[in-house]
Amino acid sequence: MRRTCTCIYHFLVWSWYLFLNYYISKQGGDQRKSKIFLNGGQWKYLTFLNLLLQAIFYGVACVEDVLKRIKGERDLKFVTAFRDLLFTTLAFPISTFVFLSFWILFLYDRELVYPKALDGIFPEWLNHAMHTSILPFSLVEVILRPHCYPLKKKGLTLLAVASLAYISRVLWIYSETGTWVYPLFARLSPVGLTAFFSLSYIFTASIYLLGEKLNHWKWGDMIQPRKKRK
Repeated sequence: MRRTCTCIYHFLVWSWYLFLNYYISKQGGDQRKSKIFLNGGQWKYLTFLNLLLQAIFYGVACVEDVLKRIKGERDLKFVTAFRDLLFTTLAFPISTFVFLSFWILFLYDRELVYPKALDGIFPEWLNHAMHTSILPFSLVEVILRPHCYPLKKKGLTLLAVASLAYISRVLWIYSETGTWVYPLFARLSPVGLTAFFSLSYIFTASIYLLGEKLNHWKWGDMIQPRKKRK
């Protein structure tokens, strides 16, 4: 019964993220919205990249659920390992970072990250779908079943690579267009940008470690590590 409920939950969340990605992809036809996606498209925003990441993760989770019902626990080590690696090193840290960083900046000065003019372009429900509901979904996944974390060095390295890839894209877009992805970056000096990006990675790495603690707190000895952690 629990496995069936888990399977249904993953399918529903996966369908939700597929809908969001499809809905946003169609916004380019609106002249007002298409201007927002100039100079890099929708994929210049971490928010939209996170929605795509969540769709991929829950898709993998659905595939694993189905295969388990067909094959049991046999021959699924690779799929399960990939699911765990995707969630622990990317899906959970990035969704939590997007939630926290967006709402902290929004409450401090929304013009830094989500100008008030966007209220007339994007409906309020979409804003919360992109920036609010992502955290509860990730927390439910932590509670729903255990995830085997990789070695800390491996996990943090993968997270660092993903962070550097996004930062490189942000800097490349600026070098090509002269426009920053977020208004916040335009207010920072080169030193300020370096400090911001560095602190953002430290913050995300802290979220990764928090996720590992939450996972162990909830599941404890039920988690079977694949290798000895360092």
